[in-house]
Amino acid sequence: MQAGRAPSASPRAGLTAWLFLAPALALLAVFSFWPVAFGSLLAFTDYSLIRETHWVGLDNFRTIFDNEMFVTGLKNSLLFLLMVPFVQIGALGLAVLVNNKLPGIRYFRAAFYVPVVTTVSVVGIMWGFMFHEQGTLNYVLQTLQLINAPIGWLSNDTIALFAIMFVTLWRGLGWYMVMYLAALQAVPADMQEAAILDGANRWQRFWKITVPMLRPTIMVCSILSVLAALKAYQEVDVLTQGGPMNSTFTGLYYAYDQGLKHLKLPRALAASFVVSIFCIGIALLCLRWIKPKHR
Repeated sequence: MQAGRAPSASPRAGLTAWLFLAPALALLAVFSFWPVAFGSLLAFTDYSLIRETHWVGLDNFRTIFDNEMFVTGLKNSLLFLLMVPFVQIGALGLAVLVNNKLPGIRYFRAAFYVPVVTTVSVVGIMWGFMFHEQGTLNYVLQTLQLINAPIGWLSNDTIALFAIMFVTLWRGLGWYMVMYLAALQAVPADMQEAAILDGANRWQRFWKITVPMLRPTIMVCSILSVLAALKAYQEVDVLTQGGPMNSTFTGLYYAYDQGLKHLKLPRALAASFVVSIFCIGIALLCLRWIKPKHR
């Protein structure tokens, strides 16, 4: 073997790797890739469960874009992106906080992660009570004399969407905190020690060492939170069902409403296709903007 030349992997090793991947790839093909491809194809048809299917081209897309409810839902899905910076900054701040070796810090980590493992139905019941006009939140705000009259957090069409966005943020913080915490604990200690010897303070070490080392994790977490924001559905379903006055409809909730409630499957498939295109496009933009820099 020539000097300086990396040894190539043997065909046997490659075959072994593919054999280990085969079960997972088979499950993905059956339950993910094929349904997505077939559903995307049906978005261009007049698919029905009881009659023959015909190709209709872009008719379903024209129909949904002429529907004010879908346009509102798409705008609301894009508005959900406003919470992405808050989720990421909050999760990173929590990760830095719980990364300290303090007494009982494990309990704090567990407490911050509890919303992640709590079912959406329980979350909906809890926040429904808190957001009620006679609920906990209004009681606390009135006790502190911050408001004079109860606020209809979920019944006011101006603020209902932002209340749901807050619940989504609350549920997501713990998940991204764990990812950032794992990345923080992988930062080499000798780099921090060298920076301390050079006289760098905590803030300088954070921006010059920690953040650049976390860049790949920031990219992954940002993309995941963008996709979660665009696909917001569960919180809307358990808290408002799209109301009041359709103000909390999202693109994905519109697809659910048309497909499962009204059995207008072509519209639902077209709406899902549009949401998927937005997800792919914005994910690619995130990859372009915060791609890790390799030296």
